[in-house]
Amino acid sequence: MNPTALPPPSPLQRWTALVLVSLAMFGNYYLYDALGPVVDLMRSQLGFSHSQVGWLYTAYSIAALLVLLAGGWFIDRFGTRLALLVFAVVCVIAAAMTALGPDFETIVAGRFLLGLGAEPMIVAATTVLARWFKGSELSFAFGLNLSISRLGSASADWSTGFAAPLYSNWQDPLWLATAIGGVAVAAAMLYWMHERRTEGRAHLGERAPADELKFSQIFRFPRTYWTIVALCVVFYSTVFPFRGFAINYFQQAHGLDRESAGALSSLLPMAAIIATPIFGLIVDRVGKRSLFMAAGSLLMLPLFLAVTYLPPGPLVGLPGGAEVPLTLLACITLFGLVFSLIPAVLWPSVPQLVEEERLGSAYAMMTFCQQLGMAAVPLVIGALNDWAGASPENPAGYTPGMWFYTVLGACGLAFSWHLWWSGRGAMRRHRLDLATAR
Repeated sequence: MNPTALPPPSPLQRWTALVLVSLAMFGNYYLYDALGPVVDLMRSQLGFSHSQVGWLYTAYSIAALLVLLAGGWFIDRFGTRLALLVFAVVCVIAAAMTALGPDFETIVAGRFLLGLGAEPMIVAATTVLARWFKGSELSFAFGLNLSISRLGSASADWSTGFAAPLYSNWQDPLWLATAIGGVAVAAAMLYWMHERRTEGRAHLGERAPADELKFSQIFRFPRTYWTIVALCVVFYSTVFPFRGFAINYFQQAHGLDRESAGALSSLLPMAAIIATPIFGLIVDRVGKRSLFMAAGSLLMLPLFLAVTYLPPGPLVGLPGGAEVPLTLLACITLFGLVFSLIPAVLWPSVPQLVEEERLGSAYAMMTFCQQLGMAAVPLVIGALNDWAGASPENPAGYTPGMWFYTVLGACGLAFSWHLWWSGRGAMRRHRLDLATAR
């Protein structure tokens, strides 16, 4: 039978696919962020330096760069449903290798392998959803998938509370992460069965090609696009390295217990889950994307210095019983809003500037540059922490790293201000400021 003659998948079939793919991505995100809560344990029990911890994040980003250079070969080679399963299995093997350790070389190899599996798994999941959802449902499906994925990041932080007995050593929490990765494999396997069962009964559409990195396109993108890329690099190179060191930082520089530090760190992904779709709807209606990016960058600029220098203030209770200083709570909540606002504007701005036939290259190039920054910054932060002797006995040793984050924030503000200024006036207005909602 001609596949195009089949009916489209039913709502039950589509949303079943979404739930299964999202559960797989929940495990993907959990595995990446499971390292943060055990940083202090690795330093105390394994003797790791801050620089070595930075390498654990850098190894992941280097692997991500290699995957991007390979373009869409992985997805084209395996097909979407098998790719999702294969890369989920790779992620679990990587998680088990990381949990086994105990030497630095084995753990960093595990993180490298995780990057080789997790990044193409994200591409495969995006491609899968594009087959099942069309038109107005597609954006909602993508948003819901991202929210469930980020819930994995928040759950890794929450594990400091609901799995507190495991945190007597560095390995047990990582074995928990490996088990959650196993759930992702199970979800990917169920999705494989679901798609295979549905293919003969409904037309799923053609598989969209994976984003492919083409260096030949570099000189064909407008200057405004490169300004957005620069903002993307400094923003993500600030947020994700900070999250990687955050729980350890809150414990050692501010004296929080592990559960409170985890609860505080979880505010970043939780804010993104709630606020990103809201900001996206607002920007679609009013436009003014460059202004929103400038406002977000301005809001982020003083936060790291405020966390460092302002008095902690009274303790405030969080759901679950954790208590954190009011100043930290306010700063991280504002940071969560920035973490929601800028991505909600940043990524959808690219189609406003780049032709549809070059979008794959544009997004791949943007992600490639982002991963370069994310590979470099953890090494810088780790080196600064080691140089300044950061420790519970010397919390001031974390200050140079916070100043470095602030410098990155200042660069982001400069890029976003340039973007906003370049579009001022009727003769210079660019498409970023146009509303798209009808």
